Amino acid sequence: MRMHALRKTTTSPSTGGQGSLQGDIGHRQRPWVHSPAMDDMADTAQVIIRPPLAWGLAVIAGLALNWLVPLPFLPVDLPAGWLGAMVFILALALVAWAIVTITRAGSNVPTNLPITTIVASGPYRFTRNPIYLGMFLGLIGLAIAFDNLWLLMMLVPFALVIRYGVVAREETYLERKFGDVYRRYHTRVRRWL
Repeated sequence: MRMHALRKTTTSPSTGGQGSLQGDIGHRQRPWVHSPAMDDMADTAQVIIRPPLAWGLAVIAGLALNWLVPLPFLPVDLPAGWLGAMVFILALALVAWAIVTITRAGSNVPTNLPITTIVASGPYRFTRNPIYLGMFLGLIGLAIAFDNLWLLMMLVPFALVIRYGVVAREETYLERKFGDVYRRYHTRVRRWL
């Protein structure tokens, strides 16, 4: 749909100013040309990385490092697999609850889509970032389940990327888009817990 809108607004000298698929191939818009596709990009937080991708990279890095240099950190007699699985399931439940809540409110979950409303129900009553909190818990759960200190250490760069490359940009975007509505929510509900 975005490509369709771009084709309709793009003009080409070869077609006498009429946009067409044939005339658009190879034609580059100048930066000052306005198009609906540019509006769609402006109505997002412009995060530096999609959070699920960042989480996946942290998990892969932790597993790979543990394969190279194993670093167990839990007592041998601790049922780490069960304990880690419980933490991971709790994390999944939190993420699922947050996704269902935001979807039912009519807003978008992916960071590359515009937010349509401020959601202050469900887990969003307690934390402004329940999905990211769930991702942190999920990483901790995997670290415990696999007795992998590297996974636990990956929490540090992952948390920094999420905090400064995602959450900070989302907060700026939400304040710009929703103004006082977001500022009231921001003062009432903590960022994490």
